[in-house]
Amino acid sequence: EAMATSEPRATEEEQDPNAANLRPQSGTYEYAWMHGCTRKLGMKICGFLQKNNSLEERGRLAGQKNLLSCDNSDRDSRYRRTETDFSNLFARDLLPAKNGEEPTIQFLLEVVEILTNYIKKTFDRSTKVLDFHHPHQLLEGMEGFNLELSDQPESLEQILVDCRDTLKYGIRTGHPRFFNQLSSGLDIIGLAGEWLTSTANTNMFTYEIAPVFVLMEQLTLKKMREMIGWPGGEGDGLFSPVTGGAISNMYSVMIARYKYFPEVKTKGMSAAPRLVLFTSEHSHYSIKKAGAALGFGTDNVILLSTDERGRVIPADLEAKIIDAKQKGYVPLFVNATAGSTVYGAFDPINEIADICEKYNLWLHVDGAWGGGLLMSRKHRHKLNGVERANSVTWNPHKMMGVPLQCSAILVREKGILAGCNSMCAGYLFQPDKQYDVTYDTGDKAIQCGRHVDIFKFWLMWKAKGTIGFEQHIDKCLDLSQYLYNKIKNREGFQMVFDGVPQHTNVCFWYIPPSLRGMPDSDERREKLHRVAPKIKAMMMESGTTMVGYQPQGNKVNFFRMVVSNPAATQSDIDFLIDEIERMGQDL
Repeated sequence: EAMATSEPRATEEEQDPNAANLRPQSGTYEYAWMHGCTRKLGMKICGFLQKNNSLEERGRLAGQKNLLSCDNSDRDSRYRRTETDFSNLFARDLLPAKNGEEPTIQFLLEVVEILTNYIKKTFDRSTKVLDFHHPHQLLEGMEGFNLELSDQPESLEQILVDCRDTLKYGIRTGHPRFFNQLSSGLDIIGLAGEWLTSTANTNMFTYEIAPVFVLMEQLTLKKMREMIGWPGGEGDGLFSPVTGGAISNMYSVMIARYKYFPEVKTKGMSAAPRLVLFTSEHSHYSIKKAGAALGFGTDNVILLSTDERGRVIPADLEAKIIDAKQKGYVPLFVNATAGSTVYGAFDPINEIADICEKYNLWLHVDGAWGGGLLMSRKHRHKLNGVERANSVTWNPHKMMGVPLQCSAILVREKGILAGCNSMCAGYLFQPDKQYDVTYDTGDKAIQCGRHVDIFKFWLMWKAKGTIGFEQHIDKCLDLSQYLYNKIKNREGFQMVFDGVPQHTNVCFWYIPPSLRGMPDSDERREKLHRVAPKIKAMMMESGTTMVGYQPQGNKVNFFRMVVSNPAATQSDIDFLIDEIERMGQDL
C-alpha cells in the first residue's frame, strides 16, 4: 500500500483547466457567452410577461429562427439591458402597473445578470467558498447591506444591491471545494427548473391548479418505486417539502401506526397500547423527533447497537424486540438506514426484514442519503433487500444533486397514505369535479399547501437520463475511494474506522505533529478534540474550502468528508488535504 511519500495525486489529464488556485485568463469568448446567455435568458423571462398572447404574437415568436444567436437585429432590441436609473423606480412601477412592462424587463435582466455572474463564479476555483462574517457583523450592516425592514418602500436600486449582497455573504454550496453538507453542487438544469417552478407559482394539492406537475410527480414516483423493486412500481408516495427527509421519515411512522392501529386517527394515542420504535444509534435524529412529535415519546424510541462500521447488529434488534414484548410494550416500527449521516453506513436490510416479518413489524428504509445508489448498477447492491420495505425515504436533493428541497416518501401499499391523512376538505377536494379526482393528491399530505418540488427533478432526469445520474454517483464514489487511498497510510492522518467506506463519507482525524508522539491519554484526547474545530474555523475565515466535523459516541471530534458535487475532481481532494495539513501543522 502507498505510504505518505507516494500518496495518490490527480494526474495532468484529471486536472480541471481552472483547478489551480489562480484566476484563469478571461477571454472574449467567455464574456460573449455570458452576455448572450444573460440577454437571452432575459428574453425567455420576458416571453412570460407579454400581454399580447394572440396567435399572431405566438407565430411571430415561433418565427425567430435562432434565439441563441448574437445578432444585433432590431427584433430583440427590447430584450436588451439598457441603462436604467433604478434609484427612482420602485416595486409599484413593475407589472401589473400601467407602463410597467419595460421597467419589469430591465429589472429582471439585472437580476439575471446577478445570477449568471454568481453561477460563473461558483465554478471558478479562484473564488472563495464563503466570505465569512460573524452574526453581529451582518446584523449591524455591511457596506450598504442592511437586514432591517423598513416601513417605507426602498428603491429597486437598493433591492438589486440586496440581491447581490445576499449572494455575496452567503455560502457557495455549488463550489467544487464545498464538502460540508450531504447536499452540494449547483445543477444548471435543476436551477432552470426551480426558476420555472417559481414563475408558475402554483400548489400541488389538486390537479385542478397543477395538472402537469401532478402527472409528473405520479410518473416520477412510479419510476422510483420500480427502482426500489416493488412489482410494476405499484404503491404510493409524494414529495414532502418543509424539511425533506425528516418529514418523509415522520410520514413513515404515521403510516405504520395507522396500518396497525387505525383508530388512533380519531381517538388519539389513548386508543393504542404503549408502542415502541426501533432505530440505529447512528440513525438520523428525525426518527426520535418523529417519536416526540407524534406522541410516542422519545423514551419509546429504542436505539440499536451497531458494529464498528456503524451498521445495525440484527441480533441486537431481535433481542430488544423480545425484551420490549416481555415488558408489555408493543413493537411497531423498525427503521433501517441506507447511508447514515456520519459514517455513510448501510444497515443489513435483508436480515432486518427477516426479523420484521417474523414479528409483524413495519419496516422503513431511510435512504435519504443512500437512496440515490439505486441508480447505480455498480453500487445498488448496498441496498439489497430494500424491496422488502413497507416504506422508503429517498432524497434526490442529496446524492443526486437536485436543488433543495426534493425528498420523497415512497409506500408499498396503495391507498394507505390517503387513509392515514385524508380529511376530505370540501372546499378543495370536491368529489363531483369534471376530471378524475384520484389525481387530487393534497389529501394524502399532512400539510395543505405543498410546494412544487417535482419539476426540477423531472427536468434533470429528462436531461441526464438514468445513465447520467448513474455516472454522477459512480464518480462521487470513486472520488471518495481516491481520498481514502490517499490518507489511509499518510502521516498525520488516522481513519475513524478500518476498511473502504460504503458511501462517499470518509471519516478521519488529522493528528498535528505536536500530538503524534504523545501516548493515548485523556490529555491527548482533549487536545485532539480541539483540532478539527480549530482547522474548520481557519477554513471559514480564509474561505478556501469547507468540510464538516463532529464527535460520535466516545470518539472525539473528527472530520467527515462527503462527496456529492459533480464539479469536484481529484485536484479538489488534493487541495482539501493540503489545506488541512497547512492549517493544522502548528496546532
